Amino acid sequence: MAALETENDAAHRPGPPHRAAAPVGVLYARAFAGLFLRDLHVLRRELPAFLVRVIMNPLLFLFVFTFIMPHMSGGAAMNPTATMAGAAGANFSTVLLPGLMAVAIMFSGIAAVALPLAQEFGTTREIDDRVMCPLPVAAVAIEKIVFSAVQSMIAAGVVFPLAYYMPATPVYAHVESWTFLIVVLALASLTAGALGLVIGTSVRPQQIGLIFGVVVMPITFLGCVYYPWAALKPLPWLQYGVLINPIVYMSEGLRAALTPGLHHMNPWLILAMLACSFAVLAGFGIRGFLRRVID
Repeated sequence: MAALETENDAAHRPGPPHRAAAPVGVLYARAFAGLFLRDLHVLRRELPAFLVRVIMNPLLFLFVFTFIMPHMSGGAAMNPTATMAGAAGANFSTVLLPGLMAVAIMFSGIAAVALPLAQEFGTTREIDDRVMCPLPVAAVAIEKIVFSAVQSMIAAGVVFPLAYYMPATPVYAHVESWTFLIVVLALASLTAGALGLVIGTSVRPQQIGLIFGVVVMPITFLGCVYYPWAALKPLPWLQYGVLINPIVYMSEGLRAALTPGLHHMNPWLILAMLACSFAVLAGFGIRGFLRRVID
């Protein structure tokens, strides 16, 4: 009898409470963070190669145009950039500081997305593993943009001391609003990543190297990197034609943030155009990513 009562009691005893399932948003956030941390681990393992890729181009440019040439016989007379600097109302080193940071952001953002996508959509097919994680496919593309933005900010931070301390002539930089600088850096980095997503999803892996010579280099040289946008006033057709180039707003935004004494665009116009560039490029990039994954 006692044994029967014990069995009945055990049958009616409440079991352990069931753990409530995590909300979908929390699951997505965890999966997104997992992808991000995985990419961060890979970046940390390949940090030397990343730093070499970021530093080499601005280092050579600075060494030749802002260190060697000013020390050569003739000084400014032999420096082909002296005229541009004079038109900008400052020495070339000061003009170049924000421009080279913009180039570092753009190259790092594109390389962080377009080059890996060429491999993931090509031979390795690693993209299949990524899209199987518990995330919407579009969120996988967004994670790539966000992670590339982190790399772009690191690249800008690495280039800054090079462009500030290496030139033979002094660089006059002054930050009036750190908030504006941070917003410009964030928008510029996100825009670079979105452009990398567009390139990586719209170009075949075999042609990804060609894009750097046909697209990336021209938009860099026409991106107001080595001269302020106002210096193009004698060429109005070119001055307004380059406004379609997102690097123009990166360069002008960093110029307004770091060297406010130089001629630059209206800060509110810069922020608005960077936000629009990011929205348009991200829209095209995510759409191309979905198309490539489905195909």
